[in-house]
Formats: sequence, structure tokens, C-alpha cells
Amino acid sequence: MQVQDSKGTVSWIRLTDQALLEKIRELSFSRPQLIFKHSTRCSISSLALSRMEKGPASPHFDYYFLDILRYRNLSDLIAETYAVPHESPQVLVIREGECRYEESHL
Repeated sequence: MQVQDSKGTVSWIRLTDQALLEKIRELSFSRPQLIFKHSTRCSISSLALSRMEKGPASPHFDYYFLDILRYRNLSDLIAETYAVPHESPQVLVIREGECRYEESHL
């Protein structure tokens, strides 16, 4: 999985199914996994996405993008699995099988 493009910016892995969500948990034992939950109908979410894409990507993370309008079931599953509220925009850092950091809005 490539985390950065040639400019060192975020290169997203699209989160579209439960199998990948389970894989994220497994991978989190070897390196942190970042999930960005995005609503295409929300201007605040679009602003947060833009800020993330303008900043440098850490080579120590894998970056996942979840479109919550298309994959609401996955967003609900994330909320249940990691005991976090369903929000957008939202960033989650999964490490050692647990959500170690959660932030929403700006």
C-alpha cells in the first residue's frame, strides 16, 4: 500500500468493505492506521479533507478514506467497534487494535 505520492502528500486507500476494515485492525498492530470519514455534502468536511491533503503525509501511517454517504454501514460499524460517535468529518487513528485518537470537525 502506498501512503505517499511523489510529493509526500496523502494518497488515500478507499475504505469500501468490511473485510478492509478488519484488515485495518490487523495492520494496526504493526503500524498506525488513519481513517478519514468524509461527507461529500458537508462544506466543513470538504475543508478538513483539503487541509489533510495539503499537509505532508507521514510515512509511518496508512491512510484510508471513507465516504460516509455511500458506506454509512461501515461508519456505523466503526462507531460500534471503536466506541466512538458517528461524525463527519472525523479522523481516527487505530493502533494496536484500538482507536487511540479521534477528532471531528476542524
